[in-house]
Amino acid sequence: MDLQSNVPETMIYLLKYGKIIIQINQYKETNMSEEENTNTIPTWFWIVTAIALIWNIMGVGAFIQQMSITPEGMAAMSEADQEIYRSTPSWVNWAFAVAVFGGAFGCLLLILKKAIAKILLIVSFIGVIIQMGYFFLISKAMDGFGPGGAIMPAMIIVIAAALVWLAISAKNKGWIE
Repeated sequence: MDLQSNVPETMIYLLKYGKIIIQINQYKETNMSEEENTNTIPTWFWIVTAIALIWNIMGVGAFIQQMSITPEGMAAMSEADQEIYRSTPSWVNWAFAVAVFGGAFGCLLLILKKAIAKILLIVSFIGVIIQMGYFFLISKAMDGFGPGGAIMPAMIIVIAAALVWLAISAKNKGWIE
């Protein structure tokens, strides 16, 4: 009779010299080197997520600054910047809020190894696409800023997409739960 077919895969009962030896397979991490362990989070992950958190906190600061601009602050802007500020619809500001707060909380949750970070970073990316879609396709901002003004918005889109990829990759590798 084959004992292994009658017991769960993680337990093997062996009868040897009148003694029962129970072998329980434990997680392989205990006997694996760091290179072999796919659940070991590499150092670069922590560095990237910390930088991404700082980046998104700076975005939160920019959002707060934009939403709380004073009349004196408006007066210090160029006419073109004032027009862009006045003509921006509230739904774009909401998208901005979703993008930066979702990104900041998503990065914080990545650092805390929580899988919900993936959802927040996807929502943040959607906010970025809506906000930057308005900037590139609807507003007259490109007329005022010129082609050089597209660099920062394009960089924001790339970074938001990279954070979504990082969260999905981290989840698939078991780095976040």
